[in-house]
Amino acid sequence: MAIIKAPPKQPKSVTIQARVEESVKTQLDQYAKFIDSTPSYVITEALKILFKRDDEFKAWLGQQPSNGKIQSLQEADSKRPRNANEGRTNTTRHAREHSVITTACLASDETHE
Repeated sequence: MAIIKAPPKQPKSVTIQARVEESVKTQLDQYAKFIDSTPSYVITEALKILFKRDDEFKAWLGQQPSNGKIQSLQEADSKRPRNANEGRTNTTRHAREHSVITTACLASDETHE
């Protein structure tokens, strides 16, 4: 067994473009700064939380013919550790995650122009 573990493989990334309100962009940047990360990371994690918690979306997704690929991606993602604090419970952090989800949901309406 190796003394030093190999770094986790980074998932494949793609670029998306979305229009959001200026105040949303400001909050996104501030939240990223708050957790010492990037806006891209905040958006990705907020959307993962949204997709994981929305039971109506999961039911709808299960009825879609192309869900096999998405399901395997979700299973693979659920097996990788999130971060060093994953096991800890932090209610303040959960409240903040919820506010990011709300922001992401409001912003998603703009992407369908």
